[in-house]
Amino acid sequence: MQAVVIDDGELVYEDRPDPTPGETELLVSVRAAGVNGGDLMQRRGLYPPPPGAPDTPGMEVAGEVVAVGSRVTRFSPGDRVMAVVGGGGQATLCVVEETHALCVAERLSWAEAGGFPEVFSTAYDALFTQAALSIGDRVLVSGAAGGVGTAGVQLAAAAGAWVVASVRDPGCRDGVAALGADEVIDPAAVADHGPYDVVLELVGAASFPDAFGALATGGRMTVIGVGTGAKVELNLLQLMGARATMSGSTLRARRREEKAAVAQSVAAHVLPLLTAGRVRVPLAATFAMADADAAYARFAQGGKLGKVVLTA
Repeated sequence: MQAVVIDDGELVYEDRPDPTPGETELLVSVRAAGVNGGDLMQRRGLYPPPPGAPDTPGMEVAGEVVAVGSRVTRFSPGDRVMAVVGGGGQATLCVVEETHALCVAERLSWAEAGGFPEVFSTAYDALFTQAALSIGDRVLVSGAAGGVGTAGVQLAAAAGAWVVASVRDPGCRDGVAALGADEVIDPAAVADHGPYDVVLELVGAASFPDAFGALATGGRMTVIGVGTGAKVELNLLQLMGARATMSGSTLRARRREEKAAVAQSVAAHVLPLLTAGRVRVPLAATFAMADADAAYARFAQGGKLGKVVLTA
């Protein structure tokens, strides 16, 4: 197979041995693979893959099953699947745990499928499992024009929440509003539009103080992005006074059973919305797998609405 490989901080596209599926795994011929912030962090040596995962980047894939392990029961060669993986997604072949795989509807393009699993799984888990979002909640999605942000806006809107989306680039604000945000604001105005029952924090240190200060009494804040920095000063009296709950979340390092539980929830609650066209995967740009360096540069550039996806 061919794979994107990190070589001393540089991306190269080179031959690697074909992977072999284990007893409960699928071998997938990759048609598309999303680019995520974690990939850029891995390139910088800051986000290593979990033990046992490939050392090459790529945390979400979509493609066709070409072989299955001896204990696989749900999928067969030829099936269209997508999944969150621990690594190795940016390659022409990838191994996927059966319980982590999701079916890809025929109406969905490969590029859309390749950009779905990581961001929608992350957004669903953060909003509903971690922050217990419910109907009528006022929710702030910071950095709402990115992949997880666009997923979070749509899922919160579909759940009947009032969605406030902070978007730095004015050129992306109409697009975020079209995804279901009730208010699309400049990040500098976050404090003026609270209080918020739920905050989905995707930006990090630059956004955190205003968002945290605007939490409603009993508010819940989930941090899943630190692109502008990971260290902030926290006033614990403010936390106590608001009776607020804070959490942080990543998917990549979770145990196999925990990832399977997330996939099961996404299959039950999000895939029906995707199939019905009530949520979608906005594509900012697509690149050939061999052009991963250009794709990473586009991701880092900012000012994009939705996903950057590699296609094979």
